[in-house]
Amino acid sequence: MSHDYVNWTQYTDLCERLVARVGQSGYQFDSLLCLARGGMRPGDMFSRVYNMPLAIMTTSSYREAAGTVQGKLDISQYITGMNELKGKLLLVDDLCDSGKTIKGVVEHLRKYHPLVTEVRVAVVWVKNCSVFDPDYYVVKYEDDPWIHQPFEAYDDIGIEKHLENCKAKFGDAI
Repeated sequence: MSHDYVNWTQYTDLCERLVARVGQSGYQFDSLLCLARGGMRPGDMFSRVYNMPLAIMTTSSYREAAGTVQGKLDISQYITGMNELKGKLLLVDDLCDSGKTIKGVVEHLRKYHPLVTEVRVAVVWVKNCSVFDPDYYVVKYEDDPWIHQPFEAYDDIGIEKHLENCKAKFGDAI
């Protein structure tokens, strides 16, 4: 398996480009929904640039083997940040890996949110193995690398290790 290591500057640039690609397309959406956790950072950028509320839906399927094996897709019945999704919706996530999560969410939205008239999907990365083709993306891989995102440095370190790292970096002036 190949690997793609992305630093904070690269990550921010990719998110900015994603927002620009949707803007350049002229798509006017009425609702903005991101998938937690991966879509929260690019979703926040869309929310700020478009000056509109960001709805957040929690999904989970990568729980096994330290988050590296996909299992059953769980979609939260609650969406935070908005009372009701309606009209044209932009769904934001970080990645179409297998594509099964986004495909499942789009089907869920069509079934349980009848006021949504259209769903378009924006992601930063699309892997070759994805069964879903998003409307907007920045990087489309010809293979299926493991993408190392900058915030993964905080995965599974726990508060004790985090405190140790902060003390080493900032001294007693945390």
